[in-house]
Amino acid sequence: MPIVKAFKPVVRLLKEGANGVAAILMAVIFVAFILQIVLRYVFNWPVGWTTEVSLVAWLWLILWGASFVLRDEEEIRIDLLREMLGARTWAWAHALGSMSVVVLLGMSLPAAYDYISFMRVEKTSYLGIRVDALFSIYLVFSVAVILRHTRRVWHVVAYEVRRSLSTAHSS
Repeated sequence: MPIVKAFKPVVRLLKEGANGVAAILMAVIFVAFILQIVLRYVFNWPVGWTTEVSLVAWLWLILWGASFVLRDEEEIRIDLLREMLGARTWAWAHALGSMSVVVLLGMSLPAAYDYISFMRVEKTSYLGIRVDALFSIYLVFSVAVILRHTRRVWHVVAYEVRRSLSTAHSS
């Protein structure tokens, strides 16, 4: 797999960049929070834009992180059935769940795009950020989750095909 090896530095660089963006968003939230406290309680000057900055950065941090930073094994899963089911059954149940996510998010994409496009006429209260730009991260998130779950289904199917071929050749 020389092609895969050639892309490893690029993938590593992209992961580091995604982590960097998440770190910057966390720093923005922290600075806005501290600034809000100082302005309100030290200078008796309450401002609303710091709350808006925090909320925008938080929204982007959550969806950006879920799209590009969170690894598959870090996702929250309910593994109660894993012990009851065998490894193969669990893998297929996992693939079925992933296929459901792909279908449902895929079906919702056109409506989400229409709604986000419709919101281009709205702006945030303090900073005047267009709401379509603000919520555009949801489309990125949806596509990233669809791709991630498609990859999961692919891995289960590819594993089962390899397993079936190896048992067919060994008999």
